[in-house]
Amino acid sequence: MTIDHKALLAERLAAGFGRRQFLKTAAAGAGLMAASTVGLPALAQGTPKRGGTIKLAWVEAIDTLDPHFTASSGSIKVINNVFNGLLKVSYDGKRVSFVPDLATSWDMPDEKTHIFKLRPGVKFHNGDVCDAEAVKWSLERVKDPAVKSPHGWKFAQLASVEVVDAQTVKLNFNKPYAFLPVALTGSTGRAGTIVCKSAIEKDPKAYGRAPVGTGPFRLVAWRENQGIELARNPDYFEAGKPLLDAVQIQLIKEPSAAVAAMMSGQVDGMSVCPFQFIPQLRKSPNVSVYGQVEGNYAFVGMNNKRGPFADPMLRRAVAFAINRKTIVEQSYFGEAIPAYSCISPPMSDFYDPKIAESGRGQFFDLEKAKAFRAKAQTQGEVNPVFIVTDGFTGSGGMGTRNAQLIAPMLAEIGIKPKIELVDRAVWTSRRNAGDFDMYDEAWVADLDPDETIYPEWATGKPWNFVGYSNPDFDNACMAAQDIIDPAKRRGLYVKAEDVLMADAPLAVLAHMKVFKILSKKVQGYEYVPADLLDLHNVWLS
Repeated sequence: MTIDHKALLAERLAAGFGRRQFLKTAAAGAGLMAASTVGLPALAQGTPKRGGTIKLAWVEAIDTLDPHFTASSGSIKVINNVFNGLLKVSYDGKRVSFVPDLATSWDMPDEKTHIFKLRPGVKFHNGDVCDAEAVKWSLERVKDPAVKSPHGWKFAQLASVEVVDAQTVKLNFNKPYAFLPVALTGSTGRAGTIVCKSAIEKDPKAYGRAPVGTGPFRLVAWRENQGIELARNPDYFEAGKPLLDAVQIQLIKEPSAAVAAMMSGQVDGMSVCPFQFIPQLRKSPNVSVYGQVEGNYAFVGMNNKRGPFADPMLRRAVAFAINRKTIVEQSYFGEAIPAYSCISPPMSDFYDPKIAESGRGQFFDLEKAKAFRAKAQTQGEVNPVFIVTDGFTGSGGMGTRNAQLIAPMLAEIGIKPKIELVDRAVWTSRRNAGDFDMYDEAWVADLDPDETIYPEWATGKPWNFVGYSNPDFDNACMAAQDIIDPAKRRGLYVKAEDVLMADAPLAVLAHMKVFKILSKKVQGYEYVPADLLDLHNVWLS
């Protein structure tokens, strides 16, 4: 395709970034629109005040604070306040976009070359300079196969990184790359988070527990199973930020205890909240509830490599035996919508708002489920092992609640799962090892269809725990990565999704609202529908 680069550069200048309006055509961010703004409280007015410590309840797991290795939304929320990327995610109440962070300008002389000018004088928390050499080392770390970052796929087509001068870095790609804006954000993209070379080289294994970034807050302490302390970075490059002196994160495994602490004023906020507590919190005059349907999907994954679900007919039977309306109403307390495929409503350039009437995707049809069941290799009663984790994970996977609703639905077609309740660590280990027949999970904070389906379901990719493989799916996804035009990308993602839903390595369940809970005294919070808890502008009244 041909792009008028000069015209697009002029548009980006007008938009305030500096050089290139990549997102006008890439639509990685411009295509992500909020499904609803209902229930979003207005920001309070007042003069921001410096100082104070915010106390937050964290009910999500934190695996590591090394951004190049995390797969946890609980970790990402912390990382977003400790690190920066070349770009960051912004939200104006309607659309998500990508705006400058460590970069001050972005130039594209052609479709495969990206030149970034960097902020001068930025330092890591240990005093090291964050310049073009630091950016080059960080990006190459993610890409290096020996490092084994689960985010390395995002730079698979990155041919080289060049240091033009101390404040200029040049990225050369083998092909045009529509996903790049997401990859370069410091939080949701993870791959583009800029990490500290000297701190990692000193002790690579310790970095996840003692991260050194450039962000508004630096890590002070991490006490196992208790909490994390952050302190204001006095040398942060954004003038006047952050306003808070410190952040105290209390790791509270039991959500009801976190809600009680929130209601009594012991904490000032919750990083995420289970659906059943939202009505109670909405009634509180001292609490603000932020949330809407975000880029996500909950699902049941089925092991394609062993056991009964190596048979696609049995997987298809499961996919059509589940009543999503019941799941939404009883498991998600009405705070979700049924999913027909993986791509969710906020991705407005790629989501089909009429998919419910289109016949595409997966949906409840018991007769169709029985027809597939009749064609399965194994007849008679089947008893797959369904692993679920105890407690609320924050991801949207609902563990025993979903499993207990799904079990009687599957019994209608002669499938009676053995539900095994295990703790989070055991569940993660078994999921990663493929030691299951079924498991319940959700993928959240997606900003582009590429991250919604490619690393989860493409052959051999890091989060493809079920072992699914179909060349038609892989090829459609990879072709979409090379195309910037959103209409052409959409056609390829429709093809990929149709293959995926028909093969049914997963049964999609719902697209969920994601909630953040804050005290009314917390001011300046800017909601971003990417499961972030950004404290850059927050202050306490």
